[in-house]
Formats: sequence, structure tokens, C-alpha cells
Amino acid sequence: MKIGIVGCGQVGSASAYACVLRGVGTELVLVDKNESLAAAQAEDILHATPFAKAMPVSVGSYGALDQCGIVMIAAGANQKSNETRLDLLKRNAEILEEMVPHILIAAPNAILLIATNPVDIITHIVARIAQKYNHKPGRVLGSGTILDTARFRTLLAKYLNVSSHSIHAHVLGEHGDSEVLNWSGARVSNISLNDFANQTGLHITPEIHAQIDSGVRNAAYRIIQGKGATWYGIGAAMARIARAISENEHSVLTCCAPLLTVADVHDVTLSLPHIVAEQGIIKPVYPVLDEVEQLALHKSAIIIRTALDSIGY
Repeated sequence: MKIGIVGCGQVGSASAYACVLRGVGTELVLVDKNESLAAAQAEDILHATPFAKAMPVSVGSYGALDQCGIVMIAAGANQKSNETRLDLLKRNAEILEEMVPHILIAAPNAILLIATNPVDIITHIVARIAQKYNHKPGRVLGSGTILDTARFRTLLAKYLNVSSHSIHAHVLGEHGDSEVLNWSGARVSNISLNDFANQTGLHITPEIHAQIDSGVRNAAYRIIQGKGATWYGIGAAMARIARAISENEHSVLTCCAPLLTVADVHDVTLSLPHIVAEQGIIKPVYPVLDEVEQLALHKSAIIIRTALDSIGY
């Protein structure tokens, strides 16, 4: 499957690089308004292919996205020092309203995979724009909380001294401050988190709970403070979603996609576990939540819906 990446900054280039290393796709094409940047990223990533999967990596304009099965969108404006979040949202909405039609004209059948932040709101906007071009439902999705979920699993695995591949736990809702860690549904293999911890003598005390929650919720802030932005984690996450699509895996991933109703909030985009395959989003899966988590998910959905209302979506 040919994969396009629109926006060749740190996140877009890391996504392309992760696809090469993981062997996702058969061809990559990079598109950016800064053509020299896109060309440099493409050449650099191409030089990694002898050490990973050999595939063409090229640069082009929107027309080069022709026949792409997936187009990743990692483009957008950065927030200015004197700019409010709402102002940034409006600017990025305007950018996408111009960009998405060009993508869909070139690649009308592509699944659009969004990384641009705030990803829930941007994904909602892109889905609305795509509707005007008769784009099928489920074929616009965002990375959502897939990275937050990975952070949750990583920290639980570290504390319990097991592989993160054995941890099954999800982060739901907004990819942001109001995200919801689904502690009540967390499992190690098929054993409940608390039972596993008790069997190994590593109890999930309130202090450990708070420490891991903070570690997940504040990860991006720590990384941004140290190096200015995050890109490796999200790049790997984008490649993981792309693999689920290109290989028709029917994997359950915590992506964000438009939902008719969730947590009593209508017409909102946020993250739930979704079944992802070659058609894009097959369907959402609604995990069992305790009362605190259910209320937190409702609040998270309200925050996103309010932001969408504020920019006319």
C-alpha cells in the first residue's frame, strides 16, 4: 500500500521513518509546503531502507498522492507566544479547509490518518470536510490516545517488572489534560491488575496510582520541556495504525474518530478502543468503566464538544 505523509516536520518524518523500519507500506511519498525540507527528509529516510525494508521514498506535490491507500496528515501551525488555543484552532481549521480538498482530489479513496494537534478536534474537522467529498464514514481517524495508552502500559509494565506487551490497558477521551486512564479495566495477561499486583507483592497503592497517572498525563510536558517536542513515540504510533490498516488486522487500537454519542455527549470526536482494518474504523468498542471513569469521560467529551462549538464545528 502506498502511503503519503503531508507535513514533513518532526512528527511527519518520524512517522515515515517508523514505517520504513517496521516495513509498513510499499511506497512512501512526502509532501510539504517547504519542498526542500520534504526532499531532504525523503532522501535521508531513503538512505535507511538498506537497513530496513527496501521501498521507494519520494517527494512531490499533492498530485503525487495519487493511489495512496493512506495519507497521514502531520501538518499545521504551531502556537505563537501571544496566541490563545482558540486562535490556534481557528488557524489550523483554515489550513485544513484548504489542504484536505487537495488531498482528496488526488487520493479520493485514501484513509486519512491525523496526527496534527489538538488531534481530536482536527480529526473532527477533517471528517466534516471529507463528508463534502463523499468520503465514506470511518475513513478519517486520528492517532488519539494511542500514545497515551502506550505510556500507560509502559509505566505499569515497569512497576510490575513485566513486558509491556503483557499489559492490556487503555487511555480514553481527549488526547490532552482531560484524558481518562481506564484503571478499572486494566489487565496483565487475563488477570486483573490488582490481582496480578497482589500475587507479585507489588500492590497498586494510592501513591503508585497517582504516580503512574501523573507519569502518563504529564509525559508530553516533560518531553517538550526537555527537547521542545515529541516525535518518536507518535511516529511509531502512526506506523502501528498504518500497519493495522494496510494488513487488514482488525486490531483494537485507541484511536479517535467521530462518534454520534459517547458519555451522553452528541457529535464528538475522542478516543475509544476501535477495531481498525483496511476499511479504516470498523466500529468503536465501549469498555466497562466505573462511576468515576464514566464521569471523567463525560467531562472530557464536553471539553472537546465545547471547543468544537467555539470554532463553528
